[in-house]
Amino acid sequence: MTLQSPYSQTLQTSGRSARRRFDLGILQFALTLGGCSALFDVGVAHAEPLSAPSFSGPLVPNSNPFSIDAGPLGSVFVGGQLIGIGALQTHPTHAGGTGNEGSFVDVTSAQIELQTTKGPVQFYIQGGAYSVPVLGSPYLQATKATGQLYGPVSVAYAKAVINPELSVVAGHLPTLVGAESTFTFQNINIARGLLWNQENAVNRGVQINYGHGPLNASVSLNDGFFSGTLNWLSGALTYAIDSSHSIAFVGAGSLSPNDKSSTATPLLQNNSSIFNLIYTYTSGPLTLTPYLQYNHVGRDDRLGIDRAAGTFGGALLAKYTLDKEWSVGARAEYIKATGGTCGADPNCTPTNLLYGAKSDAWSLTITPTYEKGLFFVRGELSYVRVGHLEAGYGFGRDLNQRDQVRALVETGILF
Repeated sequence: MTLQSPYSQTLQTSGRSARRRFDLGILQFALTLGGCSALFDVGVAHAEPLSAPSFSGPLVPNSNPFSIDAGPLGSVFVGGQLIGIGALQTHPTHAGGTGNEGSFVDVTSAQIELQTTKGPVQFYIQGGAYSVPVLGSPYLQATKATGQLYGPVSVAYAKAVINPELSVVAGHLPTLVGAESTFTFQNINIARGLLWNQENAVNRGVQINYGHGPLNASVSLNDGFFSGTLNWLSGALTYAIDSSHSIAFVGAGSLSPNDKSSTATPLLQNNSSIFNLIYTYTSGPLTLTPYLQYNHVGRDDRLGIDRAAGTFGGALLAKYTLDKEWSVGARAEYIKATGGTCGADPNCTPTNLLYGAKSDAWSLTITPTYEKGLFFVRGELSYVRVGHLEAGYGFGRDLNQRDQVRALVETGILF
């Protein structure tokens, strides 16, 4: 998903009423489950850390998740996060209560998760308030982000387990694309990166998963950038070479034109295709994840896309565990826009996927983390620099600044 240039996109409200009906249905489903559990003898159990939501570290989930014995439903596990953030930044893009002043505080996650993990039919529901800080992008406060992005029930799906190797899930699904997840607590760094800003994050659809030995594969028919139209096909193939090395190939793209435009559904990216090559190396306390990314959007006069364009880039994610409580994460990345220029054509609008049709950008991020029990605190210092900036797409009040420094502090509990 892209939050990078909201001032360059025309936001529309088409499809929001359908999304609200969809989200209301999930909420009703969750309330029904909660009501049913009250009819059964309630007990408390403990288990190993759960696989959802995913954590890439250095933060780790609660090792003793709380569960309720809900009779026919089995054990319903309950977890969540309560996390706040404070920030200082140079060259804020907007001012006036939008969360993009030189300093601000906010909530990055006040969410709860309900899930089952046994039986032929399982479910997962993640609901609450959240924000999604992204490098090089205006920050959207949680009160706005929750409503403008994926709603108060951000991820929710039912899972049919066909056999130990094959399963089918349907609902609000985490994307298969990219090396970073949506919410802050899931990742090495607090803020998402420049490459992530070209990717979708949560989509609605159906997904088939298969795993056998070192091979894992998934394919999904979904609505891409949360558009409400099932016109995206996504696939991921991961091979574990050995205990230290793995490689993943990811591809996703639109199958048909879609004119929806909103905060969660940027017109250009929602009509694009995107590919990743992701390698992961793990040795003791060190994990390295370099990856490459390419995306492309074709010309489409019906959608007002006058020129084809794309981006290519690469990133390196790293984390190192110092001891049981302290760790440090880092990220370096570079991304460049291609195509999209109009030349001397006065009737053409350039296709901008970054900070202008010819722009490029790089970033550096470091994130030390302390975690003890359910509590954690971490800091982050990041720097973004834009090259070949097009007027009106930069940082600062006048959108003409080429760089931005952010200092973040995030703290809370994972229960």
